[in-house]
Amino acid sequence: MNDYYADLGVSRDASVEEIKRAYRRKARKLHPDVNPGPEAEAEFKKVSQAYDVLSDPAKKRAFDAGSDPYASGADGFSANFSFSDIMDAFFGGAAAGGRGPRSRKQRGQDALVRLDIELSMAVFGGEQEIVVDTAVVCGTCHGEGTQAGTSPTMCEACHGAGEVQQVQRSFLGQVMTSRPCTACQGYGTVITRPCFECSGNGRVRTRRTINLKVPAGVDTGTRIQLTGEGEIGPGGGPPGDLYVEISVRPHAVFRRRGDDLHCQLELPMTAAALGASLPLETFDGLVDVNVAPGTQSGDVHTIRGGGVTHLRGSGRGDLLVQIIVATPTGIDAEQEQLLRRLAELRGEQRPEATLAQADAGGLFGRLRDAFRGR
Repeated sequence: MNDYYADLGVSRDASVEEIKRAYRRKARKLHPDVNPGPEAEAEFKKVSQAYDVLSDPAKKRAFDAGSDPYASGADGFSANFSFSDIMDAFFGGAAAGGRGPRSRKQRGQDALVRLDIELSMAVFGGEQEIVVDTAVVCGTCHGEGTQAGTSPTMCEACHGAGEVQQVQRSFLGQVMTSRPCTACQGYGTVITRPCFECSGNGRVRTRRTINLKVPAGVDTGTRIQLTGEGEIGPGGGPPGDLYVEISVRPHAVFRRRGDDLHCQLELPMTAAALGASLPLETFDGLVDVNVAPGTQSGDVHTIRGGGVTHLRGSGRGDLLVQIIVATPTGIDAEQEQLLRRLAELRGEQRPEATLAQADAGGLFGRLRDAFRGR
C-alpha cells in the first residue's frame, strides 16, 4: 500500500491546509499541461490519489488504521473525488460557478443620468428634481415573480441542487464535473405560474422623481452618487446606485475658470480718465465697482469671494472684472474741438506709438494676468 504522506511530502500530523498546499505545489509542477510525458502523468496521478485520501476524513482514518481507504471498490479514485476538489487544491479556491443553487435575487445595475444646471446653482448649490426611468420592485408580486398564492417549485432535473453532475473516466480515474442546470438556469426552482405584471422577473420599469441636492461648487463632469437609487435587481434584489453627471450651462455674462468667475465691464473713455463708481449685477446682487482715475483698458478689478464656492473646503473663489475702455465714435464738431483742445493741452497733437513689453504693466500684460486669474 502506498505511503500517501510520503507521496505528498507531509508529516502524519499535517493539517488540512498543509495537505492542500503540498498537493497544490506538486500538482502545478507535475500537471500534464506543464510537464508532459508518461512519467509526470503517472506521478501526477499518484499525488492526486494521495490528496484524495488525505483530504477525506473517512479515508484518512482508514489509511491511518492500516486499512484500505478504497475498500468500497472504487477504481483508483472514489466517485466522490470531483473535478471541483482538484480545482480547489490547484488554484486555491472554489471552482468556477460555485456549488448549490443560486439566488433569484441579484443586485441591480448602477444607472447614470445627466443633469443640466445654471451657473448660479453651481455657485451656491440647491435642490433639483430629476426624473429617472428605472426598474422598481413589482407591486403585484413584491419581487417574488409568481402569481398570487403560488410559489416556485423544485426543479425535477436537478432536484433543487441548481447543478447537474456528470462522471467521466480519464487518466485520473473517475472524475465528476458539475455544470448549472439548464432546466432552471441554476436556481434549483422553476416558476411555473409567473406574475402577469413582471413575467416572473420580480421588477417592472417606471418613471420616478428624485429630489436631488446639488452641492455648491460642482462643475461640468462632476458626478453625484446616490446610493441605492439605481436599478432594482432581478427577483426584487437590492438596488444599484444612481450617478448624476452635472453639466453647467454657459452664462451670458460670466465665464468660469476653476472657482473664479470672469466678466468684462465696458465704460466710456471719460469715466476711465476721471474715475467712476459703476454698479455690477452679480450672483450676490448689485456690487459697486470703483474705477480709479486713469484706468486703462484691460485693467482687472478683483472682487474677493465673489466667485464659485469651493466644492471641497470652505470659502469661495474671486470675481475678476476686466475693464474695457470704449473709444468714442460719431463725435460732433464741438466734441471734436474739445478733444483737439485736450490733445493740445497734453502735447499730443502728433502722438508717437510705442510697443509695450509683454512683461510690462501695459494692456498685454494686464490681459495676460487676467487670464491667469491674477
